Amino acid sequence: MTHIRPAKADDALSIMAIYNQGIAERSATFETEPRHLDDIRQRIADVDRYPLLVAVDASNTVIGWAGLSGYRPRDCYAGIGEFSVYLAADARGRGVGRLLLQALIETARLRGYWKLLSRIFLFNNASRALCRACGFREVGIYEKHGQLEGRWLDVVIVEHLIPENLAPAASAAAL
Repeated sequence: MTHIRPAKADDALSIMAIYNQGIAERSATFETEPRHLDDIRQRIADVDRYPLLVAVDASNTVIGWAGLSGYRPRDCYAGIGEFSVYLAADARGRGVGRLLLQALIETARLRGYWKLLSRIFLFNNASRALCRACGFREVGIYEKHGQLEGRWLDVVIVEHLIPENLAPAASAAAL
């Protein structure tokens, strides 16, 4: 059974390993340099602003993570979070990504975010299907958004609005 919970400092090594696996596969990020433990520790230290969740299996092993990061520094974008979801290779295809992304949406809702978004490689069909299953819509394509291994790649932009936080009185102060 999979359980979703906020990331703790003790999870940093597992999160780093899963993220670095994703970087090495070259299918989900333009990043090419492996992350270091200090990078992940800093990320976990900022969970009050940018939630970071982990999925753990029955043996309490971290098998995936999902988190938010800032979209743009201007105040008018304070309620928009960019999201990432990464799974250990042996956890894929078992519904773990869906559990993580649904929990991240709920966490974002409770924190006052009004929109989540990301950019996904066009060929990453699994991530695109996950986003559709969790209520995201594809809103456009950035052509030749970046190079990976010397190839220009396009990305599709996905977004999910959180209606409860779109009221005119909604404030980024809760973030």
